[in-house]
Amino acid sequence: MTVPLSILDLAEVGEGSTVADSLAATVRLAQRAEEWGYRRVWYAEHHNMPAIASSATAVLIAHVAAHTRRIRVGAGGVMLPNHSPLVIAEQFGTLATLHPGRIDLGLGRAPGTDQQTVLALRRDPAAAERFPADVLELQGYLGDETRVPGVEATPGKGTHVPLYILGSSLFGARLAAALGLPYAFASHFAPDALEAAVATYRREFRPSAQLAEPYVIAGISVIAADDAAQAHAELAAAKRRRAKLLLGRGRALSDEEADALLASPAGAQVHHMMRYAAVGTPEQVRDDLARFAEHADADELILACAAPGETARLRTFELIARVSGLVSAA
Repeated sequence: MTVPLSILDLAEVGEGSTVADSLAATVRLAQRAEEWGYRRVWYAEHHNMPAIASSATAVLIAHVAAHTRRIRVGAGGVMLPNHSPLVIAEQFGTLATLHPGRIDLGLGRAPGTDQQTVLALRRDPAAAERFPADVLELQGYLGDETRVPGVEATPGKGTHVPLYILGSSLFGARLAAALGLPYAFASHFAPDALEAAVATYRREFRPSAQLAEPYVIAGISVIAADDAAQAHAELAAAKRRRAKLLLGRGRALSDEEADALLASPAGAQVHHMMRYAAVGTPEQVRDDLARFAEHADADELILACAAPGETARLRTFELIARVSGLVSAA
């Protein structure tokens, strides 16, 4: 690969496993990713989702960073409308102080949950409209000069934690360009605006103190196995699981019922979400990733493994590392 590879770990709670199992697996994956030469591992903030255990994102980052040595660890991302910028500055300022040069802060505008849970978080549903101003306020707290007179983040001030704007639309692209920040596109589950958003970002980018040239990270789903049939069987299982979560409406569905949903018009949503997926043997996945990086005009790829189970996910990332020639993969 000619672009760096990173990992988005959703901290999935698999069928028959516990949240504790999931959190232990996140540590093991980060440790192996460090050995294999991946650039960074990110965790996303989601709430009220029983299958995802990364809701307390900063806490999880702290735990993983304490159990690794070199790999960058960060949020991909923190949903800023759910929080005050000062609290996030203090959390990530603490992380950056404890783990200098290793912490990333990706910022999203969506709530990462449903409207009922937004209310449970005690946040204003209109907070997303303040996202650009909140990003600037947060940037000030982490920089050398606060934008709020008399209020400073301790820890936080002077840490200059690198910020990334996450998005799946032109809004995030334009904001990242205007602020001179890196842009990470969520093409691993929201593929539609990828090309237009990246083109807009590169065209409108203005250099900043953090970044002199535009920098794009694009997400893609991956499953690598020793033979293509196994990889595609794991993909089918991943789609069944996603259909159960998204379309099951709280019912326990059999695999046959999930397959019927996937074959229905409603199932088209699941297939479309995984439009950008590299699945097959290590060589096939490597070639697909190279084509996707060119298609996305990406400077870095962040990989989300759709394979069910920790063993399959570890195997996917190991095979990709070895065939892609990552620094520590030999």
